Amino acid sequence: MFEKLEQFATEWVQEAELTQRAMDALTDASLDQEIAAERRTLGQIAWHLVKSLHYMTSCGLDFDGPSEDQAPSSASVIAEGYRKISESVLNAVMTQWSDASLHETTEIMGEHWANGASLHFTIMHQAHHRGQMTVLMRQAGLTLPEIYGPTYDTWVRKGMAPLL
Repeated sequence: MFEKLEQFATEWVQEAELTQRAMDALTDASLDQEIAAERRTLGQIAWHLVKSLHYMTSCGLDFDGPSEDQAPSSASVIAEGYRKISESVLNAVMTQWSDASLHETTEIMGEHWANGASLHFTIMHQAHHRGQMTVLMRQAGLTLPEIYGPTYDTWVRKGMAPLL
């Protein structure tokens, strides 16, 4: 749980940049990549990350989010949607809440969550779906961006033997 707005802002900026790297690496053709029939496609997972950030309005924050429920067929539209909403989330938190607001609770799915815990969950939710995205991105033949360290492709590009 975050205790200070600045703690959140620092982590949010870092994590949003990592998610943006994944979004920016998507191609229109890759959006239909699926793990299995009747499961979310890569494009649907990416769009879910964009759309899901707007749930923070249920914690009392006021900011605009995308109105489209269906994932766009354009990777650049999804990436730009993420860029806009991630900036909106940060701006809303930093201008509408104080450090004390992080301790206030909101009922979410029948449970009472401190706002600071909701922010932490939001970051973990992104990391969870980013991981799903990278698997599907690899299956779609995309070059993966570095997230928490070098990728297989990074090692190869540097002329080093990738770790197995």
